[in-house]
Amino acid sequence: MRASTAYMLADLGYRVIEASSGEEALQLLGTGQPVDLIVTDHLMPGISGTDLARRVRNARPGTAILLVSGYAEHEGLDPDLPRLTKPFRKSELAASLAQLGGTA
Repeated sequence: MRASTAYMLADLGYRVIEASSGEEALQLLGTGQPVDLIVTDHLMPGISGTDLARRVRNARPGTAILLVSGYAEHEGLDPDLPRLTKPFRKSELAASLAQLGGTA
């Protein structure tokens, strides 16, 4: 799923940096890498996407975050996070990002 989402984002004109886990994403952010948008799955190795989003919001307020989940109702999902339900098409991803104000 990560690879196909990265492909869709690149096809939409975004510069994509992939991380295999929430911890790896936090390490990348810790390097000072400029990041405008984070698209994260809720269920992934290590910390959840919701926990990643909370940490990012604390460390980098204003960073747009889109949570992707295959579960309609799942304990631990932050209801305040913009969410895209899996499976999704590129057009649905683009629409969700447009609602966040994300531009490629």
